[in-house]
Amino acid sequence: MSEWIDISMPITADITGWPGDPSFSLLPVSRIAKGDLCNLTAMNLSCHTGTHCDAPWHFVDNGPTLEQVPHDRFFGPALVIDTGDVRLITADLLPDSPLPGRVLFKTRNSRRPHNAPFDEQFTALDVSAARRLVSDGVKMVGVDGLSVAPYGNAVPTHETLLGAGVFIVEGLRLAALCPGWWEVIVLPMPLVGVDGAPCRAFARRLPEQPSA
Repeated sequence: MSEWIDISMPITADITGWPGDPSFSLLPVSRIAKGDLCNLTAMNLSCHTGTHCDAPWHFVDNGPTLEQVPHDRFFGPALVIDTGDVRLITADLLPDSPLPGRVLFKTRNSRRPHNAPFDEQFTALDVSAARRLVSDGVKMVGVDGLSVAPYGNAVPTHETLLGAGVFIVEGLRLAALCPGWWEVIVLPMPLVGVDGAPCRAFARRLPEQPSA
């Protein structure tokens, strides 16, 4: 079996953030070097910092919060689709064959450093692609941009996916993944009553398409 690959963004002080969201910061509470008993750090961040997930409540006001998302969304085989250099992923760019339960989109976003200046032109899915995913019964979609939806037009794609109970993972780092089948694990922080959470995510190559 192949090795696990970390497909999460490192969370650093200069990590790319969404415009208007709280910036990530670390606050030293105590330090051994200053005579304290232990090293202790507090942090401030948005629930959508770095690699993170969206629960339906993020865009659907009566939708489930994170703790209500079924745990089987978090791990299993996923198909990695490489979309090349396109800016907008539309339904006509998706494979003709039915999509599986989990899909990861590898785009030009993965070539950008985790601390690059925010780019409004990042690659995302339009509503036609979102509708295709829902129609095919996709339950988890992962993207390597900070949003699954285009900048300035977030609602249609998010509402289509989240309204159908699709679990969204954003901010993945997929440069090391070739197209094909991968076993994926996404581990959200176990926060209760929230719209999303930072995640640690891993993938390892599968030798062939898993049986249904």
